[in-house]
Amino acid sequence: MRGRQGSSPAEPAATSSSGKRPPVIPPASGAGSGAQWKKTATARPEQTTRRTTTTRSAAAPSGRSANGSRKAAAKKGYKGRPYQQPRRFWNYPRPNKGPIHRWLPSWRFVLGTFVTFLLLGVGLFVYAYQMTDVPEPEDVALAEGSTVYFADGTTPMGTFAEVNREIIDDPSALPDHVGQAIVASEDRRFYSNAGVDPIGIARALWNNLRGNPTQGGSTLTQQYVERYYTGQTSSYADKFREAILAIKIDREQSKDEILGNYMNTIYFGRGAYGIERAAQEYFGHSAAELTLSESALIAGIIPSPSNWDPAVSPEQAEVRWNRTLDYMVDGGFITEAERNAQEFPATIEPTRTDTYAGPTGYLLEMIRAELLEAGLTADQIDGGGLDIVSTIDPELQQAAITASQNVPEDTPEGVRVALTSIDNETGAIVALYGGADYLTIQRNAATQDVAQGGSTFKVFGLIAALESGVSLEERYASYSPMDVDGYEVRNFDRVNRGNIDLVEATENSVNTVYVQLNSDVGPDRLVDVAHRLGIPEETVIDPVPANVLGPAAAHPADMAEAYSTIASGGVHRDRFIVASAATGDGQVLYTGGSEGEQEFEADVIADATYAMQQVVDSGTGETASEIGRPAAGKTGSSNDYRSAWFVGFVPQITTSVAMYQVGENGEEVSMVDGFGGVSPISGGSFPTDIWTEYMTTAVADLPVEEFPERTEPERPTWQPTQEPTTPEPTEEPTTQEPTQEPTTPEPTETPTEEPTEEPTTEEPTETPTEEPTDEPTDPTDPPADGTGLPGWGDLFTPPGRTDP
Repeated sequence: MRGRQGSSPAEPAATSSSGKRPPVIPPASGAGSGAQWKKTATARPEQTTRRTTTTRSAAAPSGRSANGSRKAAAKKGYKGRPYQQPRRFWNYPRPNKGPIHRWLPSWRFVLGTFVTFLLLGVGLFVYAYQMTDVPEPEDVALAEGSTVYFADGTTPMGTFAEVNREIIDDPSALPDHVGQAIVASEDRRFYSNAGVDPIGIARALWNNLRGNPTQGGSTLTQQYVERYYTGQTSSYADKFREAILAIKIDREQSKDEILGNYMNTIYFGRGAYGIERAAQEYFGHSAAELTLSESALIAGIIPSPSNWDPAVSPEQAEVRWNRTLDYMVDGGFITEAERNAQEFPATIEPTRTDTYAGPTGYLLEMIRAELLEAGLTADQIDGGGLDIVSTIDPELQQAAITASQNVPEDTPEGVRVALTSIDNETGAIVALYGGADYLTIQRNAATQDVAQGGSTFKVFGLIAALESGVSLEERYASYSPMDVDGYEVRNFDRVNRGNIDLVEATENSVNTVYVQLNSDVGPDRLVDVAHRLGIPEETVIDPVPANVLGPAAAHPADMAEAYSTIASGGVHRDRFIVASAATGDGQVLYTGGSEGEQEFEADVIADATYAMQQVVDSGTGETASEIGRPAAGKTGSSNDYRSAWFVGFVPQITTSVAMYQVGENGEEVSMVDGFGGVSPISGGSFPTDIWTEYMTTAVADLPVEEFPERTEPERPTWQPTQEPTTPEPTEEPTTQEPTQEPTTPEPTETPTEEPTEEPTTEEPTETPTEEPTDEPTDPTDPPADGTGLPGWGDLFTPPGRTDP
């Protein structure tokens, strides 16, 4: 039987017990086997197919089984690996697949998942649609005004945008281009969509995912639903409900009805709700008289009316106007010729209600600006019915108003006073005086105006020196005038104090010492210190030796923030004026304030504070000591007495007071002639008086606290770039009387030299009955002809220049 490889031609092939014929096995290789196989194949035609297949199987790759079955060969697994039985529930990683494909889902799985989620989504939508009823209009549809309170949370300060609405009963009576402009600008597929626009939503989502400026995908119908039915929506659940309602309302109301209701509901800025009030506020006439150009302007600014108002940003308003007209052409509402014939319309000046009258108007504008910067919309602020609690203490605010307005009757009309008071522990503004009446001057003296800082900047130079390792005991020559690195510097008085330390130089605001110190330490370090304290980067401070004398102009509120950093031990906190803003049901939308950041070492600040205490105890700001507790600060007078300052603090509160004069055309005016019997106006006069009057009330209920004691810090060894020198003054002292009789008595300390003209950045500490102790120039000794008022050249003359 060895030679038989299968059934003989004469015999039928044997069958298994199951009745199936066993597979035919090809003959083994060898002599005669091939001939016999062929012969058998010829004799048994019915077996040809099976034998032919078997022949191919003999040449099959080794990965297949001997019987040639592809199914059996697959069971060998991937590249000869043992076959693995698939798991029926979670088939990952997929067995018997390659290293990549084993982790990829099959097309059946992908299709099944998609269909499942699609069915679930459709089912959820159908269920939500059936279960959602169109509600009655929400109260917010009437745009409930927001109330602002003082810090106690109960005393009202004012309100934002009490409802200013006038309903048009028949919007179809308006010119067609009014509604067409709104449709073109807000929802170009308004007449074809079913209340929601999947294309717009997808476009907005893709735009937002790419990090571009945020876009919304809401249709005009959704915007109407949001304002009239659901109020302000923010969560995804709210947006989903909004979309369902939009679809339902689109089926229940005609497009013209929806558009008319939208125009009666939407906020257009300037406190105006609805197209009728918007036409009145922007153009002074009814909506029925709106021209095509006017309609395009109003429609274009709808997304952000407070920011794109032509009175606020005329450039952006015109961009939006052009955009709307272009879209009206694309939508077939107007022709290209009609579009080209349009001119940008003129608008009337926005009006203010009495809510903004008086000093409180400046506070309300600051509160509004902070909320907008925090991300709240104008709709929320003006029509969201919010409860807004400010940081302003009502008692301290009244004290600030009283003190700031306590100036002589002959004070020129252009003189402005700015006061900012900050809680050192939190950065909260507890009182601020930005002017007498916001409706008269809509510019905040504390936050928008600037004034040269004068000698208040010397504190920045002092801290820069202390950080560099300089000790308060470091001594410098103090004669005047003095050449420092080729610059000629003069002091305010006629006293040569010899070699003095930095404490005395701070107490008496000695210019020559501070310019030497600033030159040695590096003027760029003063710039860095000023910004770290809280002076914004936008305030340009040139890195030159003279920057320590304060030629840079700063906002008075910024100076309060910077000195508050010193008062808090070197911890900087951004100032803020809003404690919280919440909806009527108690949902908090914003909370002001943030964690502080330690910018300076405590020992550096302790030394600086100690030197500043001497200014109050016996220096140029001695009047401030009348509050009867430890205080520190610095006076300052700018070039030609265009501004005067006192910025000071106790451990709990920091307050800055600035006074300056503005001319008829907005130009800076020198206060050297003075008023109220004081001449010139300097930091040690009215600013210190105002500070003292206000702070007496501000600290009345506060415990007396001491400043941190000085400790000798371990600082790196500091070597000045030039050694302090004590050469002889460049001018010989003289005993000659001034050519013009002085208006005040001689100083209590006899001067050791008398310059012919003395500029400064400081001011007298007393009334005109005493000689000033800190002045850019000696006001009692002007030239005989009345000329020669001090300029920066008088104080600090750069190389290559001569005295003016």
